[in-house]
Amino acid sequence: MTDTQLLLSIAVLGGTGKEGKGLAYRWAKAGYNVHIGSRDAAKAEIAAKEVLGLLEGEASVSGMSNLEAAKKSDITVLTVPYSAHKETLEALKTELKGKILVDVTVPLVPPKVATVQMPAAGSAAQEAVQIVGSDVQVCAAFQNISYEHLLDNADVECDVLVTGTSKEARAEVVKLVEAAGLTGWDAGPIENSVVVEGLTSVLIGINKKYGSTHAGIKITGAHR
Repeated sequence: MTDTQLLLSIAVLGGTGKEGKGLAYRWAKAGYNVHIGSRDAAKAEIAAKEVLGLLEGEASVSGMSNLEAAKKSDITVLTVPYSAHKETLEALKTELKGKILVDVTVPLVPPKVATVQMPAAGSAAQEAVQIVGSDVQVCAAFQNISYEHLLDNADVECDVLVTGTSKEARAEVVKLVEAAGLTGWDAGPIENSVVVEGLTSVLIGINKKYGSTHAGIKITGAHR
């Protein structure tokens, strides 16, 4: 735990879902100040208490509205379902200015969630760039990690690919990946998020076919 981590606040917007709570748990455990956001502040407060319970109260986790969480944060992480993606970003784009936005969203379209179905912008992350504008550095990450891994203290074999609108933003998000106990890779510009997001549907299909729940990816042949 470092002074930098203690000073940095992370907002997990839409953080009452399993993925959001898993990421909040990992970062709170690492020593970051975590604000869990939701459209319903009461639900966010409940989620924050659940995460604090897992950490036996030894962490900084609070629950509040998405708007308040975005205001209080240095870095924002969006974990809402794709159906709420555009609406959430439109409502918060003013508060996101000057910050890094980590978009975890995958454009899954039920009932065919095992089929890749990308939006007109190319990917959810590229869609986010169009909505929030150039004043926000947008990165895509964590699309290929099952929430079961995030809420488990065991080592995670899966890697995380990070794409983004700048090399500097990607480097910061790779640090967050590593703080969560995972291995992160700079996967290039935000346009590459189409591949990363699309992989989620592929992994869902693999899980279904082979009876798993947490298939992931691992980069081989490269050294850091």
